[in-house]
Amino acid sequence: MAGGVWGRARGGPVGALTLTALAERIRTSQGQPMRPPSQGPQPEPELKPEAEPAAAREPCSPSPAQESDPKGPNQLPAWKRLASRGLRRPRSPCLRHWKPGESGWRTRAAAELWRSLSRNQRVNGQVLVQLLWALKGTAGPEQKALAAIRALGEMLSVSGCVGATRGFYPHLLLALVTQLHELAQGPHCLDSPRVWAPSDRGPPHSHASCAVEALKALLTGDGGRMVVTCMEQAGGWRRLAGHHTHLEGVLLLASAMVAHADHHLRGLFADLLPRLRSTNNTQRLTAMAFFTGLLQSGPTARLLQEEVILERLRAWQGDPDPTVRWLGLLGLGHLALNRGKVRHVKVLLPVLLGALGEGDVRLVGAALGALRRVLLQPQAPVRRLSTELGPYLPPLLDDARDSIRSSAVGLLGTLVRRGRGGLRLGLRGPLRKLVLKSLVPLLLRLHDPSLDAAESSEWTLARCDRALRWGLLEEVVTVAHYDSPEALSRICRHLVQWYPNHVPSFLSQTQGYLRSPQDPLRRAAAVLIGFLVHHTSPRRINQDLLDSLFQDLGQLQSDPEPAVVAAAQVSSQQVGAGLSPVKAGGPSLAPHCTVVSSGTLQLRCTLGLVLDAGLQSTPSHQPPHTHTGHAYSPCKAHCPQTPLSAGSHHHHDGHVP
Repeated sequence: MAGGVWGRARGGPVGALTLTALAERIRTSQGQPMRPPSQGPQPEPELKPEAEPAAAREPCSPSPAQESDPKGPNQLPAWKRLASRGLRRPRSPCLRHWKPGESGWRTRAAAELWRSLSRNQRVNGQVLVQLLWALKGTAGPEQKALAAIRALGEMLSVSGCVGATRGFYPHLLLALVTQLHELAQGPHCLDSPRVWAPSDRGPPHSHASCAVEALKALLTGDGGRMVVTCMEQAGGWRRLAGHHTHLEGVLLLASAMVAHADHHLRGLFADLLPRLRSTNNTQRLTAMAFFTGLLQSGPTARLLQEEVILERLRAWQGDPDPTVRWLGLLGLGHLALNRGKVRHVKVLLPVLLGALGEGDVRLVGAALGALRRVLLQPQAPVRRLSTELGPYLPPLLDDARDSIRSSAVGLLGTLVRRGRGGLRLGLRGPLRKLVLKSLVPLLLRLHDPSLDAAESSEWTLARCDRALRWGLLEEVVTVAHYDSPEALSRICRHLVQWYPNHVPSFLSQTQGYLRSPQDPLRRAAAVLIGFLVHHTSPRRINQDLLDSLFQDLGQLQSDPEPAVVAAAQVSSQQVGAGLSPVKAGGPSLAPHCTVVSSGTLQLRCTLGLVLDAGLQSTPSHQPPHTHTGHAYSPCKAHCPQTPLSAGSHHHHDGHVP
C-alpha cells in the first residue's frame, strides 16, 4: 500500500534506502542474490586512492581533463565508476558540497553528476529515493534539503528519468509541494517570486524556482504536460511559491491533476490520509488542500466512505484556524456536488449558511461560491434557500469587501433565475420579499466603484426584471451605462405605482447610503430619494421620515464632492416641498439634466426649477422618450440611446409584479 514503506527508516540516516522492493529489483537486475535489507547505515564504497586521488577528495567536482579522455574503466572519475557499477547506496557527499548560493565550476560539475546518474537506469531510482529522503528527513528549508531540490531538478530534467519514480511518484510529488510550502514560510519569501523560465540564462534564481521546475519536470515526464499548461495559464506556479497563496496553488494543482492526470489520484489520496494528522503544520495544511482538491474526482472520493469524509470535513469546521475551516468548506462543496446533483443537504446548508457570518473573506467567498453551485444543480432547494438566505444576504450586498459584495449580488441573481417560475405565478413567498428588500441596494450598486459589483448588480436587476415582468430592462441598462436621471425617474415612478406600501422602506434604505464613504453612492442615494419623493403622494410618507430625510440631505450640502452637493440641494427642496403643503400648489422642484464632459459622457443633476407638466399622470404603458411636458428631458444631442428599441417592452397589460 502506498505510504506503508516509509515508516521504518524514520530514525535512520538521511539518504538511507527504504524501498525494499525497489532495491531488490535493482539487485536482481545485476545478478546479485536476494538478501534482507540492512537496517543500519551502509558503508561507503571504497575507492582506490591511487587510481583517482583528486576525485576521491572531491567527488562532486571532476576535472574537465578526466571527463574528456577516459581510456579505461580505472581511469574514469570515481563518481562515474560508482554510477556505472550500480552500487546500492552512493551516499550523497555532493549535497554537502552543493551549497545554497554557490556558483561556478563546482556547481556545474555537480549538476553534470546528477544528470549522469539520472541517465544510468541501474542506479537512478536509488538516487532519487535518497534525494527524496533528504527532503522528507528534514524539517524546514535546511541546507541539505535545498541542495536535494536542486539535484532533483537536474535529474528529473533528463528525458526518461521520471520512469524510475514508479512506486514512489506520489511521495516525490507531495514532498516537493510540501517543501515549497516550507520555502514559502521562510523569511525571504516573496508573494510573487520570479519563476525561472527555460529561456533564462543560467540556473533558476531561487530554491522555490528550483522546486517549481522539478515539479514541472516530474509532471511533464509522466505525460502531464496539460497539468503544467493549466497551472501556467491560471498563475498556479506563482501561487504555489507565494507566502499567502501557496494553498491556492495546491488547490489549482489538484484540480488540474483531476482533469488531466487522474492515473495518480489513488496513490496521492492514499498518501495524503496519514499526513492529515501530521503534527507538522505546513505538511498538514498542504495535505488538507490536496485532499480537498481531490474530492472533485468522484472515483477518488469513493475510496473512502462518504460518511467518513463528511465527518472529517465537519470536524474541520470546529478548528480555530480559519484556513482549516476554509478548506473544509471547499471540501464539503466538492463532495456534495461532484455527482451532478445536490446531496447531503442537511449537512451542507447549515455549514454554508453559518460561514456567511465569518469575518475571514476566504470563508465567506467559499460559502457564497458553494451556494451558487448548489443552486445551479437540478432539483436545487430554491424555496428553502430563499427562506434561509433572508437574514444573511441583504447585509452582504453592502459588504465592504468588493469580492464578497459582487458574489452576494450574483448569488441573488442566480436565486431569482432559479425561482422565476414561482415569482411569475405571483407567489407572495420569501423570494419575493427578498427581492423587494434588495431593490434599493441593487439600484444604487449600479454606481458601485467596483466594476465587478456594478456589473453583477446590472445582471441581477435584469434577472429580476424578467422574473417579475417589470419591462424596465432598457431603463436599467441606461442607468447602468449612462447614469441617466430620466431613466431612473421612470424606474422610480413604476416602483411607486406597483409597490406603494414599500415606499417608506425604500426611502429608509436609501437614507442609509447618504452616509456612505463612497462619493458615487452618496450622490446616487440623494438622486434616488428625490425621485421617490417626487413620484409619491405626500400622504403615503410619514412626516417624521420626511423630516429626517430633509435634515440628512441638508448636511450633504457641505459635502466636499460638488456633484453630491448639487444632487442634495435638488432632493432637499423636493423633500421640503412635501413637508410644506402650502407650497404644493406652486411649481415643484425637479432635477434638470445637463451634460458635463470629463473624458467620458456623464449626466449630472443640477439645481433647476422645471414645471412638472403632466409627468405623474403619464400612463404606465407610455413608451419611453415620449413624455409630455418639460421634466427630466436630457439633452437629445448628447444623451446616447441604448441599442434596445425604444418602447419594445413597456406595454403592460395591467399586471402588477
